[in-house]
Amino acid sequence: MNCETCQLKELELEPREIKDVLRCILHTIFFHRTLSLVRPKDVDCDFFEITYVQCGLPELEKEVDEKIDQFVAWIEKHPNRSSQVCLSFFDEKSKHPSWFSNKTERIYWEQWFINLHVISPKRHGKSHSSKALTNIGGQALEESSSRRAALESSIHEVLFQIINFANEKKDHIPAIPDRIFNHEISIPSSPDSMFGWNTDVLRRVLNSGHPYSL
Repeated sequence: MNCETCQLKELELEPREIKDVLRCILHTIFFHRTLSLVRPKDVDCDFFEITYVQCGLPELEKEVDEKIDQFVAWIEKHPNRSSQVCLSFFDEKSKHPSWFSNKTERIYWEQWFINLHVISPKRHGKSHSSKALTNIGGQALEESSSRRAALESSIHEVLFQIINFANEKKDHIPAIPDRIFNHEISIPSSPDSMFGWNTDVLRRVLNSGHPYSL
């Protein structure tokens, strides 16, 4: 079984936009990779004029929010850097079953890499002139609006990238029962490894073109 990978376009965003963006992207991927019966619901982004679809599964929404909170906490300790969130889908198979143990191996068949560059909000210098303050305030508002519009456009590109990949890449998907696919959401854990990945995730990235087990 081959493991298909999708590297999504990098998004440059501010810390306060992380939750909105990751919820939108992760739930969009889950929706397009869920074969079980769900009750889809439309969700509007808080910061952008974007509506996406969730599967309507409370346990999945809770899992996504918990992982996003962990990622936000990591970003607070490691600001102004590029990082990745990886969503992996896998199948589980028994590995050499015996009377004494029943170990399973994970066969990863698809991975989505969400690339983010989190930047600190731009701060403008202090000024004692009311006119200067007005000009700076207007300039800052214009820059913020322009940056957010560019980000919104990039998010749309990522969403189309997800839809196209999900529609084009289907032959590798295993036949499984009527349930949501086994999955895991990996976030950075150490500032000393590539993009903050821990050793296990880095190994998985390097071997993503072939089946492997944990």
